Amino acid sequence: MSPVRLPLFPLNVVLLPGADMPLHIFEPRYRQMVRDCLDAKAPFGMLLALPNGIAGTGCTAEILEVTNRYEDGRCDILTVGREPFRVIELFTEEPLMRGAVDFLEDRPAPLNSLVSRELIELYETCHTLVFDDYPRDIDEADGSAGIELSYRIAAKLPMDLLWKQRVLELRSEAERQERLVAYLREWAPHLQKSDTVRARAAGSAEALN
Repeated sequence: MSPVRLPLFPLNVVLLPGADMPLHIFEPRYRQMVRDCLDAKAPFGMLLALPNGIAGTGCTAEILEVTNRYEDGRCDILTVGREPFRVIELFTEEPLMRGAVDFLEDRPAPLNSLVSRELIELYETCHTLVFDDYPRDIDEADGSAGIELSYRIAAKLPMDLLWKQRVLELRSEAERQERLVAYLREWAPHLQKSDTVRARAAGSAEALN
């Protein structure tokens, strides 16, 4: 399949397939991007902004709705992550960055039910420590409209952004689950119900351009 050309939106967040992300759009180039995407019913690509550039793997964002419009042209939108992609070529001549991208598919690999069960248990522990609330939104057999368990769990916890990026880049659900179990095993003992952890959790709920 030939590469697809997408408008790209670098941010200090990692969008995962199936994850909702509200965005406040205020820069003129991104206002125009949103208008174009809405008119064409087309997605844009989100990439993690890094100190020395951008990540090479991102996720398409579908605009679900415009939740608020301001008189000065700013707007709030709600997006959802759809397809992982890899950037093949960047085009930076215009104010809005664009890229030729290849969409990424998972390699088939058998899942280990014990790993899946441990992942859910670790998620429940970490969620309770971070949010002071037991989660009731993850079920191994649920499937949540085809969204993989690893993506759903990584999206809901205020994990380190580079770890979320690794989850996005891995190309099998089995490997993502194994890597998440290893991460959460190490993370859980250090979690405390502190202002710092809560601030990270609150900050993951909204992104600004």
